[in-house]
Formats: sequence, structure tokens, C-alpha cells
Amino acid sequence: MKAPRFEYARAETPGEALDLLAAHGEDAVVLAGGQSLMATLNMRLSTPDLVIDINRLDALKGISIDGDAVRIGALTRHAEVLASPIVAEHLPLLTQALPHVGHVAIRNRGTFGGSVAFADPAAEMPACAVALRARLVLESAADGRREVAAADYFKGLYETERRPDELLVEARLPLAPGAISAFGELARRHGDFALAGVAAHGRLDGGAFRDLRLVCFGSEDRPVLALSACAAAEGKPATEETMEAAALALGEDLDPIGNFHAGAATRLHLARVLCRRVLTKMTDGGGVV
Repeated sequence: MKAPRFEYARAETPGEALDLLAAHGEDAVVLAGGQSLMATLNMRLSTPDLVIDINRLDALKGISIDGDAVRIGALTRHAEVLASPIVAEHLPLLTQALPHVGHVAIRNRGTFGGSVAFADPAAEMPACAVALRARLVLESAADGRREVAAADYFKGLYETERRPDELLVEARLPLAPGAISAFGELARRHGDFALAGVAAHGRLDGGAFRDLRLVCFGSEDRPVLALSACAAAEGKPATEETMEAAALALGEDLDPIGNFHAGAATRLHLARVLCRRVLTKMTDGGGVV
């Protein structure tokens, strides 16, 4: 495998990166962690004229509490997010999901924003962003900054709301005191992309599910907020009957894509298994199933 010929530019400031995107548009790609981009270049699935390296842009790094949200800079490495006490306290879903992202070497280089921007339907971070009601901040030289809800950001297979002249600069994930999260995925081997996965976030109020968000990934062309499954459990006692009803309702939310890894019926079955497991885990205080 060998990448096609391309020009390379290393941006020294965010403004320089935005100017390059404005000038080259769809003919340019952004190099952050490179864990997905380098593979697509070498397989010639990506054939850009220009690669824009943003690794030196410290303004796009870091984790902090900003008002009523946690800010995660797009260039923050997965390993930094996993090790962050702020994330562990306020966004435990990310702490639960990140050990499933590839292997240590990948987490050391891969970035939170890169995973979200690339929008692989089997990736963990896009699903977690939707479950946590993240707002994704996009910036362009022409129009400045705008925010897009994660639930509206993912449009299809590797397709997103980001325009060719825009850069994903940060994610803002709202603080949710008292919320409970649970995460589960099933893959053939640890580090492989998920055959099916579920990220869950919500509350238990008086023994009933409230503000529940169940996001399925790995089976569709994008992370799917399972509205029917959520409705089947919302406000209901956290009993086995409620969890079973939510799992069965996934049939209304999902239309899985089958391939040589697993058929559509298998993926739906796995999603239902995980739905029951994560809801049960939420009643135990949350965690990984």
C-alpha cells in the first residue's frame, strides 16, 4: 500500500489552517492524529491534493470546564481524555468507552475531534457525543464559528454537517449532575470495530428511567439515537419488563447493514442484547457491560 502524491502544509496557527481550507476546499484533508487518514491514504480511498497538518495548534487542545459544559479541544488525544479527572467526574461515558478505541498506540495518537470528524459509523466517540448531547463547534475563515448538535452532525457513511472550508475545533458537552451512563459493544477481537454497540445516558428518578438516550452504533451508516427504544423506557420503572420493551422497540429504530462480518439480523440481535445489558447496568450505577 502506498499513498498517492499530495502536497503537505503544516499550519502554525488556527487562522492559517482555516485559510488553507478556504483556498483548497474539497481538495484538502486535515491531518490530526492520522489514525484513520493514513490508512485511507495508503489504501487510496482518500486522494487529496493537499494534506494540512494541524498537530502544532495548541489552541485546539485541552479539557476544561467552561460554564455549564466540558470543553474538549478537537486535538486532544484519546489517551488524554481517558486520563482526565474532569472527564471521569463529569463525562463517565467517555471514560467507559475509550478503552474500546483501538489499542494503546492508537489512543496515544488519535484525537477526539478526529474521530468525530471522520464519522466512522462503528467508532465509539461519535455515538458518545450524541448520547451526551454534545455541541460541536465548527469554524471557517469566511463565517467564523457555529455550533451543531451532535445528533444533527452525522449525515451518513462518513458524511457530516461540516463544510469543506470548516474545521472542527472543539466539542462542548453539557454538565449533567446526577446522570448515569453505561456502555457496551461487541467485537470479534478487542480493538476491532464494533459489530454492534450501545451508549446509554440518563437518570433514574424514583426507580424510573428519565431523560434516557440510547445511541446504537456499528450497525448503521451513522450513530442512531434510538427514539422508540427510549420512549419505551422513559418514565417507566427500571424493571426487566421495561428493559425488554426497550430492546424490542429497537426494531423500529434500526435497519442494520449486513456484510461479511455479520448479517443484519445478527446485528439487530446484538444491539438488543446490549440494550438490555446497558439498562441493567444503569440500575447498578452505570459502567461497562
